[in-house]
Amino acid sequence: MAIIETEATLHEAHRDNHTHRDVNGGWLRPAVFGAMDGLVSNLALMTGVAGGNVSHQTIVITGLAGLAAGAFSMAAGEYTSVASQRELVQAELEVERRELRKHPKDEERELAALYEGRGVEPELAREVARQLSRDPEQALEIHAREELGIDPGDLPSPTVAAVSSFGSFALGALLPVLPFLLGATALWPALLLAMIGLFGCGAVVAKVTARSWWFSGLRQFALGGAAAGVTYALGSLFGTAVG
Repeated sequence: MAIIETEATLHEAHRDNHTHRDVNGGWLRPAVFGAMDGLVSNLALMTGVAGGNVSHQTIVITGLAGLAAGAFSMAAGEYTSVASQRELVQAELEVERRELRKHPKDEERELAALYEGRGVEPELAREVARQLSRDPEQALEIHAREELGIDPGDLPSPTVAAVSSFGSFALGALLPVLPFLLGATALWPALLLAMIGLFGCGAVVAKVTARSWWFSGLRQFALGGAAAGVTYALGSLFGTAVG
């Protein structure tokens, strides 16, 4: 009895600790990409305009316009991209569904051959394939996973991707504008807040990757700083040329 209880306890502990994070990109990828893109693109846009010696009002309007345009563009792009991907997957699933309906034995042999190729004994592989093929929907799910590498019940949502992208881009793009909205008249508070935000975003991303928080934070800090510096220089150059 003690052995059984110990094994049950170990099983429960393994189940509780053996969890995985979202790797399908349903919301994480567009949210992370949106926040990074909002910060970098709007910061670079505002510093580029500021480099041309324009008024404080022009910088603020530029930042707000960049926020709105970028957020809607990101949401529309993510929705279209994920919807197209989902439709492609559904079309392939329909092809597989027709094959299972028209040629069930051929599909069963195909599944058995796949298991044999992975080291399962031929007789056992045929029996497993036979049993799994009894339910057409279960067979479709297994063939989709084995042949297409997808889970039909866990497809990314276009709406979730669009909303995540819109909100995260707007939040990221707001950081460089916020100091001006709170009364700042110089560029440096916006730069400081944006660079802190870039480092913070990079550090947060490290929580769901294998990278250390400081490496990911510094990498994003450096990339964002480089983008802002280049666009400021270009803005100064263009401002002088136009002026």
